[in-house]
Amino acid sequence: MSRAARIVGAYEHRYTRHPANGLQTVGLLATAIRSALLDAGIDFDSVDGLGVASFTLGPDHAVDLARNCGLSLRWIMEDTNGGASGVNLLQHAIRAVDAGDAETIVLVAGDIMTGDAHRRLVDSYNAATRDLVTPLGAAGPNSAFAMLTTRHMRETGLQSDDYGHIAVAQRRWAALNPGAVYRSPMTFDDYRAAPVVSNPLRRFDCVPPVAGADVLIITSRPHEGPAVRVRALGATVNTDRHEGDGLRTGLATVAPQVWDNAAVSPGDVDVISVYDDYPVMVAIQLADCGLLADDFPAALARIDEDRRPINTSGGQLSCGQAGAAGGMHGLVETVTQLQGRAGDRQVPGARIAMSTGYGMVTYRYGSCANMAVLERI
Repeated sequence: MSRAARIVGAYEHRYTRHPANGLQTVGLLATAIRSALLDAGIDFDSVDGLGVASFTLGPDHAVDLARNCGLSLRWIMEDTNGGASGVNLLQHAIRAVDAGDAETIVLVAGDIMTGDAHRRLVDSYNAATRDLVTPLGAAGPNSAFAMLTTRHMRETGLQSDDYGHIAVAQRRWAALNPGAVYRSPMTFDDYRAAPVVSNPLRRFDCVPPVAGADVLIITSRPHEGPAVRVRALGATVNTDRHEGDGLRTGLATVAPQVWDNAAVSPGDVDVISVYDDYPVMVAIQLADCGLLADDFPAALARIDEDRRPINTSGGQLSCGQAGAAGGMHGLVETVTQLQGRAGDRQVPGARIAMSTGYGMVTYRYGSCANMAVLERI
């Protein structure tokens, strides 16, 4: 991977359960872009590339956002791959800057996920959902991932309570993150006492919809602030043609090559971010990437007991899921950690990080999986 392209900005426009009346997605994303550039000390007029991921920007598109922001561009991209969109956008942006197609690219992902917007999204997520899943009475992905969690329990010997180690550990990190929507302490007893949403999933197993946005800035221009480079990344789409059981993601295929290309091993990673729409997906991705031992019950307990630096923002389980921003949330957190700007939750001496994306559920589970290994420079 060329050293020319560097990530110099990582910014999260504060998540909220209750967006201001009249706020539209285009305004949210435009504000996030301007705030991120100001935060990174990047001149607005130097931006010549834009990548966008959003479920609620429509009927507008990336080009409309560029016009609203007053951006004149040489490179533009719009990604529709949900939880995989962050790493996907980064993959294209890094290569575009390395190739000289643009010098400074802003990547932004975000949505205003009100209750009504969330219901519209889950009811008509794609043709498969609209035509085959919604008519069954399934109100969103909870039921699909409840079944996947049950399947995972049967394979690994986990009990439903075991997944609470992930939710509780991430809430402990969230308490240190002023941007997390849910920061109040949560004990294991609190987790167990929460109402069942879709058996065996409890309330704290499910991400709450919020409004917010995340931004990354990639440039080849000189920059005085802390910078991060991509050591390696990889992606898979429809790795099993949706014929498997969902208990392996495409990361099981791509991760060994990414570690090899990055010239690091899972044990070298200081900060870990995995897409966490449900705790079961945290466990599956960690295992697929070689970051979780085969003894799942003991391994999940150690995530909590050892305070492992996994989803150090609190993850979506505590910060909330701002639509397509969920695919970039973990990348923003890992870059922030590598830049040494994470405040009370800062992992000391963080030099190597990894972040995954997972998403685009069709009938039963996600079709896209990707990962990036990042390094402080």
